[in-house]
Amino acid sequence: MDLPRNAFKAALARGELQIGLWSSLCSPIVAEIIGHSGFDWILVDTEHSPNEPPAVLAQLQAMQAGTATPIVRPAWNDPVLLKRLLDIGTQAVLVPFVQNAEEAAKAVAACRYPPAGIRGITVSGRGSRYGRVPDYLKRADAEICVLVQVETGEALAQLESIASVDGVDGVFIGPADLSASLGHIGDPGHPEVQDAIQGAVERLAAVGKPAGILTPSEADARRYIEWGYRFVAVGSDLGLLTKHADALAKTFR
Repeated sequence: MDLPRNAFKAALARGELQIGLWSSLCSPIVAEIIGHSGFDWILVDTEHSPNEPPAVLAQLQAMQAGTATPIVRPAWNDPVLLKRLLDIGTQAVLVPFVQNAEEAAKAVAACRYPPAGIRGITVSGRGSRYGRVPDYLKRADAEICVLVQVETGEALAQLESIASVDGVDGVFIGPADLSASLGHIGDPGHPEVQDAIQGAVERLAAVGKPAGILTPSEADARRYIEWGYRFVAVGSDLGLLTKHADALAKTFR
């Protein structure tokens, strides 16, 4: 049995646009539905969703036969949380609230086996197909994708140093928290925030690192893609359910 290939990581390295969807509903049924919708990646959130490893595991299993690479966002830049997610088969993570190069390096180290990192070893986890993947311990690092989230003005000032950390595969700009940090809470469309978002992708391109972002607005998503963002979440399962449920109810009121 061979090590699963990380299609998202490979596509990102080739500079290909990857369209994704945010998932916050903590359901393997939802994960299976959206996993077959044709997206390139699905973000399974545990930072702002009541998602724990057993539920994440069920969602990974549900998406296994779909089109999308699962990316899991841990609740924090914590090596224990990251280790548990990797052991259940996660091959791509989005680490929140990375403020500087040291914190980015900490995230990478948590996802790498020694001597490159500090990831603890198990030989029987789902990540190694329960011990069936030959040389998993020597090969796993190559397929694990580490994305870091920049979401404050302080982090934005450190953007190049964060992006240049060896092992960081991409940088995700968090527009909601960034807008709050810049003094425009709840208004990611503010010109100052938009200027920062555009400037970030240009700065990341200059150091050869792909940029990602989330927006529920089609117009914003298309603009971000035009600016050069390479992994773009264009909505969320929660947003889709709310929007269409409300619209359906409204048609009968």
